Amino acid sequence: MTRSDSDDNAIMQYSFLAVFANDRTIDAGELEFLKRLALRDQVVDEAERRVLAAIFGRVTRETVTPDVWLEMEQFRQRHRF
Repeated sequence: MTRSDSDDNAIMQYSFLAVFANDRTIDAGELEFLKRLALRDQVVDEAERRVLAAIFGRVTRETVTPDVWLEMEQFRQRHRF
């Protein structure tokens, strides 16, 4: 169940409008914005985890910079998704 204060919808909309629409990958600025959205209320809830997992799953180690890949992996581990 999605909490009323979840930002999962904003995260999903941003990913389709800004992240994947222009180059089909995630750059450092886009990743930081996604993280800020997810952590706006200090908690990454289950709905946000699900959306972020889907977004992160659309890129591979080869399609992002090494720094972005490392930060995505660390964020996944910290927030258990």
